[in-house]
Amino acid sequence: MTSEIAVIGEALVDVVEGGETHPGGSPMNIAVGLARLGHPTTLHARIGADAHGDLIRAHLDEAGVTLGSDTLVTGATSTAIARVDADGKASYEFDIDWDIPVPDVTGARLVHTGSIGALREPGASAVRAALAAADPGTLRTLDPNIRPDVIGGRDEVLRRVADLAALCPVVKLSDEDAAWLAPDATLDEVLADLAAHGARFVVVTRGSEGCLALVDGVRFTRPARPVVVADTIGAGDAFMSGLLHALLRDGTDRLLATGEPVPEDAVLASLETALLSAALTVARAGANPPTTAELDEALRASRE
Repeated sequence: MTSEIAVIGEALVDVVEGGETHPGGSPMNIAVGLARLGHPTTLHARIGADAHGDLIRAHLDEAGVTLGSDTLVTGATSTAIARVDADGKASYEFDIDWDIPVPDVTGARLVHTGSIGALREPGASAVRAALAAADPGTLRTLDPNIRPDVIGGRDEVLRRVADLAALCPVVKLSDEDAAWLAPDATLDEVLADLAAHGARFVVVTRGSEGCLALVDGVRFTRPARPVVVADTIGAGDAFMSGLLHALLRDGTDRLLATGEPVPEDAVLASLETALLSAALTVARAGANPPTTAELDEALRASRE
């Protein structure tokens, strides 16, 4: 049975200084977030036959994420050493192998990719091929989640991002991603450039300042939800899974996939949901996105 959503990208283990280990990787976090929100989701990744791989598989199984047919391999599972500063902000040092066959995403309603998986060769070429081969009615989405140390040369990465933006109507990035992609440009200019390559719904997250979006040429800004931050691990991923959940929930994904106009209220509803998903995640430790019940309760409370 084909899952509603296919996610392609890295699954790894975050090794937090001090010895704690947690399943991680932006695409994997997004797959877990979508599954927790009730969407049948398949993850196409590279998970090794070791203790770290066992940890990831247990985490995915608990969330209800299905593994793509070529995801389990005999090699080692990729890792990221996570360092959290006094403000709760995380930085990473990666040891990753990203060599995968082209995933079969036939029949998926939505295909998401991002981060190292979308930009690091040799797997990046397989990801692009899968997106290009997706069914005409499949919505394709991207979160570049730039990791400069492990994705290759700058010019090459810029070409890949532009190429993927031409394939993906929905692109989400952080203000840090935007600063790396175009150091001398404003956020509005970065959004406009991605839109010029073909993306219709482009949004940039700005941490405690909320988000800025450009949808079919219309600019939107939304404030962040006030929250006491435990740490920011998985915040952007929870925003993305919340955003995709809202697009699917409201049928907005069909409008984006078929080129129809997206109403303003649908844009605002998707951004509100994404911001609440991120707020719930940063309020607790680690990449721990909300369930449907938690997100729906927060949405109800925000509207009272």
